[in-house]
Amino acid sequence: MSGTPNPAVPAYQVRVAEDPADREACFAVRKDVFVAEQKVPEDIEYDAYDADAVHVLAVRADGVPLGTGRLLHGAAAAAKNGDGDPAVGSLGRLAVTAAARGLGVGAALVRAVEEAARARGLTAVDLHAQTHALGFYERLGYQAYGPEFPDAGIPHRAMRRAL
Repeated sequence: MSGTPNPAVPAYQVRVAEDPADREACFAVRKDVFVAEQKVPEDIEYDAYDADAVHVLAVRADGVPLGTGRLLHGAAAAAKNGDGDPAVGSLGRLAVTAAARGLGVGAALVRAVEEAARARGLTAVDLHAQTHALGFYERLGYQAYGPEFPDAGIPHRAMRRAL
């Protein structure tokens, strides 16, 4: 999947992070956005779910990482979603670098996670959205449910989209 929202924006590609260098780029983006920018403690940013998750990475044509996200599936997703359904994936750790915001990278990453979920036979994707990002996910077809709750000291809402 590639994106060029307008001619003034450099081309980028979104792909599943299969090799160690891609996975390290995913973790570097998360560190920049969540740990450095949003002050999430590093010891809770990386977790046991990372090992088996599907990670997606957006990179500029020159190789600079722009964003990342991950999909939990199976038992890991069932533990995270609202009803314990193993057919529902869990989108998380969606992060776009400050320089790449507003270029369509976040939406491309969400769609890549949804593609990975479909490929695994999942019927829906759940996520925990920071409340300031609710509109972004709503525009992509997600619906909020349940009460607001804190995660790493940041207000969130659960959301879901059927695939």
